[in-house]
Amino acid sequence: MADTTEPETVSLYTILGGESTLRRLVDSFYKKVQGNPLLSSIFPEDIRPVREKQFLFLTQLFGGPRSYSDLYGPPMLRARHLPFPITTERATAWLECMSDALAEIGVEDAMHAFVVDRLTSVAHHMVNTTVELALDLPITD
Repeated sequence: MADTTEPETVSLYTILGGESTLRRLVDSFYKKVQGNPLLSSIFPEDIRPVREKQFLFLTQLFGGPRSYSDLYGPPMLRARHLPFPITTERATAWLECMSDALAEIGVEDAMHAFVVDRLTSVAHHMVNTTVELALDLPITD
C-alpha cells in the first residue's frame, strides 16, 4: 500500500528561526532605514509602531501567525503606502536595508537571497511616483 500522506511543509518563518529572528531582523532593518537619507524622511521619528507592524506583516508573509490580518485586516500594502512618495530609488534603498539586516543577523547566503528575492516584488509594487517630492510626510500606517 502506497503512502498517500502529503509531505509536511515547513514555513519560511520557521526556517528563519521564528519570532526571535524576525524581531532581530526588524530591529536591525529599522536602524538602517533611520540612517538612510532616502528613507528616513518618510518615516516617523517614533518608529516603534511601524516596526511592530512590519514584524507582524513579515511574520504573516513568511508563514507564521496571521496576527497582522487579525489586527489590521488584509495587508493591502500598496493602498496603505499611496500617501507616501515611494520612488524606485526608495524601493531599492528599502531592499538594500533589508539585505544588510539579513546579513547582520547571520541569515545564510541561500536563504538571504531567497528572502530578498521574495521581497523584491513587494518593494517594487509600492512604487507610486517617479518624482521625489520636496515635502515628505512620515509613514504612520
